[in-house]
Amino acid sequence: MTTHSSATPGHSTGRRTLVLAVKILVSVGLLALLLSRIEAARFWAYARTASIRWLVTALVLYFVVIAVSAWRWGLLLSAQRVRVPASRLLASYLVATFFNNFLPSNIGGDVIRIKDTAGPTGSKTLATTVVLIDRGIGLIGLVLVAALGATVVGRLSQTTAPVWPPLLWAGLLLAAVVAAPAFLKPEHVGRMLQPLRVLHPEWVDERIGRIIDALGRFRQQPGALFGCFVGAIGVQALLVGFYVAITYSMRIPIQPWHLTVVVPVSFVVQMLPVSLNGFGVREATFAFYFTRLGLPLESALVVSFVGAGLIMLFSLSGAAAYIGRSSLRLESIS
Repeated sequence: MTTHSSATPGHSTGRRTLVLAVKILVSVGLLALLLSRIEAARFWAYARTASIRWLVTALVLYFVVIAVSAWRWGLLLSAQRVRVPASRLLASYLVATFFNNFLPSNIGGDVIRIKDTAGPTGSKTLATTVVLIDRGIGLIGLVLVAALGATVVGRLSQTTAPVWPPLLWAGLLLAAVVAAPAFLKPEHVGRMLQPLRVLHPEWVDERIGRIIDALGRFRQQPGALFGCFVGAIGVQALLVGFYVAITYSMRIPIQPWHLTVVVPVSFVVQMLPVSLNGFGVREATFAFYFTRLGLPLESALVVSFVGAGLIMLFSLSGAAAYIGRSSLRLESIS
């Protein structure tokens, strides 16, 4: 018996186009609103006086972010008894970073990482599971850094963090409560996924089995999960340092502890599928935080734009890595 999908290719393409149009509208609308409220002369004054030395420092810190991220990924793969050369993981992460920054979705980079490790793992399901767990641990580390930053701001500074610390701690606790059972009792995840069997029982059962096996191996290798979590905290600390270097380059008087709050929060906001690669919502987050501290709106926007610009500039190295490996593939075929 032949089954037909309820969504035709035309409908699917139309829906994707509509979603993309809405994202562009949100990004352009927010940017237009924010830019309409700034003094252009002050904005460009910040940009013109930026120290090249500090901006180069920021780029170096971002490279370390990518290197540590690739190391975390390798740690999780090793826990699954999969060995992939560190250089290959680093190159894959660079390519993924390029796709994340130049495609209208940050899912593109994860697809690259899954594709690059599906062969060594022998299973696209296992490769996907590892990437998703890496993402989840990274998110928990991000919220932890934000919660610590907001708490320290409240205790060491005369100003109150615009983001309420208990809200961040509550989010961290919720994430831990959701994540812990997956590793402590992997079979519970299998039960949660059972309703998917209506789609294709044999196919779904096989995938569920692989996911349960992967979670079981992680339970047997807690050191890998802990190392990945420590690496996630390190990545967030380095990203804060990246933005500290940018603010230093333009002599913007914001304490680094405040950046430990606004930087992670801005990355969380960018994950929401409501804008084009975070543009607009990221700037609005920086604007909200900086202006609550009494800093000019122009300083918030220039920090956000310069940060995004440097990340996009760095991600071009991923394009070079992608072209390089494509050339090698063509040479091997010929």
